[in-house]
Amino acid sequence: MHTSADKPFLIVETGQPVASMRRHGGFPHWIRSAAGLARGETATLDVEGGGALPSHAGLAGVIVTGSGAMVTERRDWSERSAAWLGDAARAGVPVFGICYGHQLLAHALGGEVGDNPNGREMGTVAIDLLPDAASDPLFAGLPASFPAQATHLQSVLRAPEGATVLACSVHDACHAFRWGDTAWGVQFHPEFGTVHMRGYVQARADALAREGRCPKRLASEVAAAPHARSVLRRFVRHARGALRQR
Repeated sequence: MHTSADKPFLIVETGQPVASMRRHGGFPHWIRSAAGLARGETATLDVEGGGALPSHAGLAGVIVTGSGAMVTERRDWSERSAAWLGDAARAGVPVFGICYGHQLLAHALGGEVGDNPNGREMGTVAIDLLPDAASDPLFAGLPASFPAQATHLQSVLRAPEGATVLACSVHDACHAFRWGDTAWGVQFHPEFGTVHMRGYVQARADALAREGRCPKRLASEVAAAPHARSVLRRFVRHARGALRQR
């Protein structure tokens, strides 16, 4: 029997934060902090930078970061990561994809990813739970609607066959899904605090203005999202419980 101390959570780094936010560290640091994981409980692999993916057998779980890339670009590193991620999910390894990671997981399992027909979703948004969330290990007991931080242009347009869609927003019909018993994707960013979200709004101010949206208003509407963060922490607890049973 293995313990969580024997096996790390692998954070698959698929990109970097916008330049203005890198003074706060990279996505792996933000994820570790939000998930309540110590540095020694995680390993980080920069797949965008060419890192080679390891055996699934040595991992407590996998967390896939966001990225400025697009899944539809089918970059070599992304496609290699998708193949590995699909194998991990089918093998029952606990997987949690965030934003790009959510889309990459859906793509890996046969879903469809593309530009959201509603355009950019950005800021603190309302996540509405769907009926199946009531019995899901990560979402059960959460409010029917709760705030979360989001920034994306592409979305999961069709969830993988056999997946259960757990949450949506007014903008996006698939904000969270589960595939099997141990793989989840969330379009929102549970690792973002208000500082991160406001920083992203400021970084995208010109694009937002071109789209007819007011960056100052969006920034002023950013609010804390503790329930969204709890989804990530629940994943860590669930993965540790699954590890004890392996």
